[in-house]
Amino acid sequence: MKVTGSVALVTGGASGLGAGAASALVRAGGQVAILDLPTSAGADTALALGPDVVFTPADVRDTEQVKTAVAAAVSAFGRIDICVNAAGVAPAHRVVAKTGELFPIELFRFTVEVNLIGTFDVIRQVAAVMAANQPGVDGERGVIINVASIAAFEGQVGQAAYSASKAGVAGMTLPLARDLASVGIRVNTIAPGIMDTPMLATAPQALKDSLAQVHVFPRRLGTPADFAGLVLAIVENSMLNGETIRLDAAARMGPR
Repeated sequence: MKVTGSVALVTGGASGLGAGAASALVRAGGQVAILDLPTSAGADTALALGPDVVFTPADVRDTEQVKTAVAAAVSAFGRIDICVNAAGVAPAHRVVAKTGELFPIELFRFTVEVNLIGTFDVIRQVAAVMAANQPGVDGERGVIINVASIAAFEGQVGQAAYSASKAGVAGMTLPLARDLASVGIRVNTIAPGIMDTPMLATAPQALKDSLAQVHVFPRRLGTPADFAGLVLAIVENSMLNGETIRLDAAARMGPR
Protein backbone atom coordinates (compact mmCIF):
# COMPACT_ATOMS: atom_id res chain seq x y z
CA MET A 1 0.00 0.00 0.00
CA LYS A 2 1.25 3.47 -0.83
CA VAL A 3 1.32 5.96 2.02
CA THR A 4 0.63 8.83 -0.34
CA GLY A 5 -3.10 9.41 -0.44
CA SER A 6 -3.79 7.05 2.45
CA VAL A 7 -5.74 7.67 5.66
CA ALA A 8 -4.28 6.52 8.98
CA LEU A 9 -5.58 6.25 12.52
CA VAL A 10 -2.78 6.48 15.09
CA THR A 11 -3.56 5.69 18.72
CA GLY A 12 -1.27 7.30 21.26
CA GLY A 13 -0.51 9.79 18.52
CA ALA A 14 -0.23 12.83 20.77
CA SER A 15 3.35 12.05 21.81
CA GLY A 16 6.24 9.62 21.62
CA LEU A 17 6.24 6.83 19.06
CA GLY A 18 2.68 7.59 17.98
CA ALA A 19 3.47 11.22 17.26
CA GLY A 20 6.56 10.14 15.33
CA ALA A 21 4.46 7.83 13.18
CA ALA A 22 1.76 10.46 12.64
CA SER A 23 4.34 13.04 11.55
CA ALA A 24 6.03 10.63 9.13
CA LEU A 25 2.74 9.53 7.59
CA VAL A 26 1.73 13.14 6.94
CA ARG A 27 5.13 14.01 5.44
CA ALA A 28 4.78 11.00 3.15
CA GLY A 29 1.48 12.31 1.82
CA GLY A 30 -1.07 10.69 4.10
CA GLN A 31 -3.89 12.02 6.26
CA VAL A 32 -3.97 11.14 9.94
CA ALA A 33 -6.49 10.93 12.75
CA ILE A 34 -4.81 11.02 16.16
CA LEU A 35 -6.63 8.99 18.80
CA ASP A 36 -5.45 9.80 22.31
CA LEU A 37 -6.81 10.68 25.71
CA PRO A 38 -8.99 13.81 25.91
CA THR A 39 -6.46 15.17 28.41
CA SER A 40 -3.51 14.59 26.06
CA ALA A 41 -1.76 17.07 23.78
CA GLY A 42 -3.59 15.54 20.81
CA ALA A 43 -5.27 18.76 19.71
CA ASP A 44 -1.98 20.67 19.81
CA THR A 45 -0.14 17.89 17.98
CA ALA A 46 -2.79 17.80 15.27
CA LEU A 47 -2.64 21.57 14.87
CA ALA A 48 1.15 21.49 14.61
CA LEU A 49 1.07 18.78 11.93
CA GLY A 50 -1.28 20.74 9.71
CA PRO A 51 -4.66 20.50 7.97
CA ASP A 52 -4.30 16.82 7.07
CA VAL A 53 -4.47 15.81 10.74
CA VAL A 54 -7.45 15.69 13.13
CA PHE A 55 -7.70 14.79 16.80
CA THR A 56 -10.31 12.21 17.77
CA PRO A 57 -10.14 11.92 21.59
CA ALA A 58 -10.79 8.60 23.32
CA ASP A 59 -9.66 6.34 26.13
CA VAL A 60 -8.92 2.95 24.51
CA ARG A 61 -10.37 1.23 27.59
CA ASP A 62 -13.81 2.63 26.72
CA THR A 63 -15.28 0.84 23.72
CA GLU A 64 -17.94 3.50 23.12
CA GLN A 65 -15.30 6.22 23.05
CA VAL A 66 -13.24 4.15 20.60
CA LYS A 67 -16.31 3.65 18.40
CA THR A 68 -16.97 7.40 18.39
CA ALA A 69 -13.34 8.25 17.62
CA VAL A 70 -13.16 5.77 14.73
CA ALA A 71 -16.39 7.18 13.32
CA ALA A 72 -14.98 10.71 13.62
CA ALA A 73 -11.89 9.68 11.66
CA VAL A 74 -14.07 8.24 8.90
CA SER A 75 -16.24 11.36 8.93
CA ALA A 76 -13.15 13.56 8.52
CA PHE A 77 -11.38 11.61 5.78
CA GLY A 78 -13.87 9.14 4.33
CA ARG A 79 -12.11 5.88 5.25
CA ILE A 80 -9.21 4.32 7.18
CA ASP A 81 -6.41 2.49 5.34
CA ILE A 82 -3.75 2.27 8.05
CA CYS A 83 -3.97 1.80 11.82
CA VAL A 84 -0.99 2.23 14.14
CA ASN A 85 -1.72 1.12 17.71
CA ALA A 86 0.84 3.01 19.80
CA ALA A 87 -1.28 3.80 22.87
CA GLY A 88 0.21 2.16 25.93
CA VAL A 89 1.34 2.36 29.54
CA ALA A 90 4.39 0.92 31.27
CA PRO A 91 3.95 0.79 35.06
CA ALA A 92 6.41 -1.24 37.12
CA HIS A 93 5.94 -3.01 40.44
CA ARG A 94 7.39 -6.10 42.11
CA VAL A 95 5.03 -8.97 42.78
CA VAL A 96 6.01 -8.71 46.44
CA ALA A 97 7.89 -5.51 47.31
CA LYS A 98 10.58 -5.35 49.98
CA THR A 99 7.97 -3.70 52.21
CA GLY A 100 5.72 -6.72 51.74
CA GLU A 101 3.29 -4.81 49.53
CA LEU A 102 1.75 -6.98 46.83
CA PHE A 103 1.54 -5.99 43.18
CA PRO A 104 -1.74 -4.01 43.09
CA ILE A 105 -4.16 -6.14 41.10
CA GLU A 106 -5.85 -2.96 39.88
CA LEU A 107 -2.56 -1.86 38.32
CA PHE A 108 -2.15 -5.22 36.58
CA ARG A 109 -5.72 -5.04 35.27
CA PHE A 110 -5.27 -1.43 34.10
CA THR A 111 -2.11 -2.33 32.17
CA VAL A 112 -3.76 -5.23 30.38
CA GLU A 113 -6.88 -3.17 29.65
CA VAL A 114 -4.87 -0.42 27.96
CA ASN A 115 -2.09 -2.37 26.23
CA LEU A 116 -3.90 -5.53 25.18
CA ILE A 117 -7.68 -5.20 25.36
CA GLY A 118 -7.62 -1.58 24.21
CA THR A 119 -5.41 -2.50 21.26
CA PHE A 120 -7.72 -5.34 20.27
CA ASP A 121 -10.82 -3.16 20.53
CA VAL A 122 -9.29 -0.58 18.18
CA ILE A 123 -8.27 -3.37 15.80
CA ARG A 124 -11.73 -4.90 15.58
CA GLN A 125 -13.48 -1.57 15.10
CA VAL A 126 -11.00 -0.32 12.51
CA ALA A 127 -11.03 -3.67 10.68
CA ALA A 128 -14.78 -3.31 10.17
CA VAL A 129 -14.16 0.03 8.46
CA MET A 130 -11.23 -1.27 6.38
CA ALA A 131 -13.24 -4.26 5.18
CA ALA A 132 -15.50 -1.84 3.26
CA ASN A 133 -12.56 -0.24 1.41
CA GLN A 134 -12.09 -0.78 -2.30
CA PRO A 135 -9.34 -3.38 -2.71
CA GLY A 136 -5.99 -2.26 -4.08
CA VAL A 137 -3.03 -4.24 -5.38
CA ASP A 138 -3.23 -7.90 -4.28
CA GLY A 139 -6.72 -7.20 -2.95
CA GLU A 140 -5.33 -5.21 -0.03
CA ARG A 141 -7.81 -3.13 1.95
CA GLY A 142 -5.82 -2.13 5.04
CA VAL A 143 -2.70 -2.40 7.16
CA ILE A 144 -2.67 -2.65 10.96
CA ILE A 145 0.55 -2.11 12.91
CA ASN A 146 0.62 -2.81 16.64
CA VAL A 147 3.26 -1.93 19.20
CA ALA A 148 4.62 -4.56 21.57
CA SER A 149 8.04 -4.36 23.25
CA ILE A 150 11.14 -6.49 23.66
CA ALA A 151 9.81 -6.84 27.21
CA ALA A 152 7.32 -9.25 25.69
CA PHE A 153 10.24 -11.68 25.37
CA GLU A 154 12.75 -10.51 28.01
CA GLY A 155 10.74 -8.84 30.72
CA GLN A 156 12.67 -7.52 33.68
CA VAL A 157 12.01 -7.39 37.41
CA GLY A 158 8.85 -5.38 38.02
CA GLN A 159 7.52 -5.80 34.47
CA ALA A 160 5.10 -8.69 34.99
CA ALA A 161 2.03 -6.70 33.91
CA TYR A 162 3.77 -4.81 31.12
CA SER A 163 5.44 -7.93 29.71
CA ALA A 164 2.23 -9.95 29.91
CA SER A 165 0.27 -7.29 28.06
CA LYS A 166 2.90 -6.85 25.35
CA ALA A 167 3.38 -10.60 24.97
CA GLY A 168 -0.36 -10.74 24.33
CA VAL A 169 -0.01 -8.18 21.55
CA ALA A 170 2.80 -10.19 19.95
CA GLY A 171 0.88 -13.42 20.44
CA MET A 172 -2.27 -12.26 18.67
CA THR A 173 -0.41 -10.89 15.64
CA LEU A 174 -0.36 -14.06 13.52
CA PRO A 175 -3.93 -15.13 14.40
CA LEU A 176 -5.15 -11.65 13.51
CA ALA A 177 -3.28 -11.71 10.20
CA ARG A 178 -4.83 -15.08 9.39
CA ASP A 179 -8.28 -13.97 10.53
CA LEU A 180 -8.28 -10.72 8.54
CA ALA A 181 -6.67 -12.13 5.39
CA SER A 182 -10.14 -12.90 4.05
CA VAL A 183 -10.88 -9.17 3.85
CA GLY A 184 -7.43 -8.11 2.61
CA ILE A 185 -6.02 -6.64 5.84
CA ARG A 186 -2.40 -7.20 6.88
CA VAL A 187 -1.39 -7.21 10.56
CA ASN A 188 2.15 -6.73 11.89
CA THR A 189 3.68 -5.76 15.22
CA ILE A 190 6.76 -3.73 16.08
CA ALA A 191 8.61 -4.62 19.29
CA PRO A 192 10.76 -1.60 20.14
CA GLY A 193 13.83 -1.71 22.35
CA ILE A 194 14.75 1.20 24.60
CA MET A 195 13.31 4.31 22.99
CA ASP A 196 13.85 7.98 23.78
CA THR A 197 10.21 8.85 24.41
CA PRO A 198 8.30 10.83 27.09
CA MET A 199 8.44 7.73 29.32
CA LEU A 200 12.17 8.50 29.75
CA ALA A 201 11.79 12.28 29.70
CA THR A 202 12.43 12.72 33.42
CA ALA A 203 15.24 10.17 33.63
CA PRO A 204 18.75 11.51 34.39
CA GLN A 205 21.08 11.64 31.41
CA ALA A 206 23.42 9.19 33.11
CA LEU A 207 20.60 6.64 33.21
CA LYS A 208 19.75 7.23 29.55
CA ASP A 209 23.41 6.76 28.63
CA SER A 210 23.59 3.48 30.56
CA LEU A 211 20.37 2.23 28.92
CA ALA A 212 21.76 3.01 25.49
CA GLN A 213 24.66 0.65 26.21
CA VAL A 214 22.22 -2.27 26.21
CA HIS A 215 21.90 -1.76 22.46
CA VAL A 216 24.62 -3.64 20.57
CA PHE A 217 24.77 -1.30 17.58
CA PRO A 218 24.13 1.52 17.22
CA ARG A 219 24.70 2.32 20.90
CA ARG A 220 22.06 4.97 21.29
CA LEU A 221 18.45 5.10 22.30
CA GLY A 222 15.91 4.48 19.60
CA THR A 223 13.85 7.44 18.43
CA PRO A 224 10.31 8.06 17.20
CA ALA A 225 11.87 8.64 13.77
CA ASP A 226 13.40 5.13 13.85
CA PHE A 227 9.98 3.72 14.72
CA ALA A 228 8.24 5.78 12.06
CA GLY A 229 10.65 4.59 9.40
CA LEU A 230 9.68 0.99 10.10
CA VAL A 231 5.99 1.89 10.07
CA LEU A 232 6.35 3.32 6.55
CA ALA A 233 8.30 0.26 5.39
CA ILE A 234 5.64 -2.12 6.70
CA VAL A 235 2.85 -0.16 5.05
CA GLU A 236 4.54 -0.18 1.65
CA ASN A 237 5.79 -3.80 1.62
CA SER A 238 2.77 -6.00 1.01
CA MET A 239 4.69 -9.22 1.76
CA LEU A 240 5.15 -8.23 5.40
CA ASN A 241 2.31 -9.89 7.25
CA GLY A 242 1.84 -11.71 10.55
CA GLU A 243 5.27 -10.64 11.81
CA THR A 244 6.54 -9.22 15.08
CA ILE A 245 9.63 -7.20 14.21
CA ARG A 246 12.16 -6.25 16.88
CA LEU A 247 13.45 -2.69 16.57
CA ASP A 248 16.16 -2.89 19.22
CA ALA A 249 19.70 -2.65 17.80
CA ALA A 250 20.22 -6.33 18.78
CA ALA A 251 19.54 -5.65 22.47
CA ARG A 252 18.75 -8.52 24.82
CA MET A 253 17.56 -7.48 28.25
CA GLY A 254 18.92 -8.88 31.50
CA PRO A 255 16.79 -9.54 34.59
CA ARG A 256 17.29 -5.97 35.90
